[in-house]
Amino acid sequence: MSGIIGITMGDPCGVGPEISVRALAEMSAEDRAATRIYGNLATLEAARTALEVDLDLAPYVIDIEVEGAPLPWGKLSPVAGDAAFRFIEKAVRDAEAGTIGCIVTAPINKEALNLAGHHYDGHTGMLRSLTGSKAAYMLLASERLKVIHVSTHVSLQEAIRRATTERVLATIKAGNDHLKRIGYDKPRIAVAGVNPHCGENGLFGTEDDDQIAPAVAAARVEGIDVQGPISADTVFYRAYSGAFDLVVAQYHDQGHIPIKLVAFDTAVNVSVELPIDRTSVDHGTAFDIAGKGIANHGNMNSAIAYARKLVAGRVTQG
Repeated sequence: MSGIIGITMGDPCGVGPEISVRALAEMSAEDRAATRIYGNLATLEAARTALEVDLDLAPYVIDIEVEGAPLPWGKLSPVAGDAAFRFIEKAVRDAEAGTIGCIVTAPINKEALNLAGHHYDGHTGMLRSLTGSKAAYMLLASERLKVIHVSTHVSLQEAIRRATTERVLATIKAGNDHLKRIGYDKPRIAVAGVNPHCGENGLFGTEDDDQIAPAVAAARVEGIDVQGPISADTVFYRAYSGAFDLVVAQYHDQGHIPIKLVAFDTAVNVSVELPIDRTSVDHGTAFDIAGKGIANHGNMNSAIAYARKLVAGRVTQG
């Protein structure tokens, strides 16, 4: 398995090119040699100029043509949406072939992606489709808080419908397996309730008793150290304070809000249970500051560091 990581540049009109170039420029020579950027060289050169970085990018770029590149910064564009898709598609195929060991994704713009005819809810859905995977889970990882989601980019009404016993159990197991892979011998997992106070014995809904509690019980039978459902207004604080290694959140905002509050610039988005490894920044394209050379690349550095850990684990395990 390759020790090379592949950074996908993201939307050419956003901050992805800048944070990719900045991260590459700050790497050691050894790490830089084990890195490739899947993107458009002309766009990356424009970002390098904006950043006033002195580095020959060509040896590290898998150059993919974009009509009219470099495109105007900060503009919604179907051309950019299509380009972002093609960067990812190429990286996925190379990861499947073993040319690279992990994909690190810079931000894409979902509206631009859909304008280009690529109808996905985001990176995770796209990667699931490209790899033919039945399931993929979004895990947000920071030093003191890690969260995996039962559902993500769906309406709240649909998210509640998806909080089935089968799906919650599968999410618990996926999170447990991933934490074991990155070095936790027996991960301590908490499952958040979907209703206020976990339904208060049916007073505020029965989903927690009827759907979530049986999933937790089934996971415990399989030997997983898991508790729940636990009221969402306390479980994230308890995990952040060290009581749990991972929280299973039932829907997008339930999991995203606490981790963005405590680790906005450092949290890493990890796709779990794909046949390839992928990490990502946990922020958007930031069109308002694109091309100004001021985007914070700390989140990209964190995503790259996590990717290198995954690659090292894969190489070690053979």
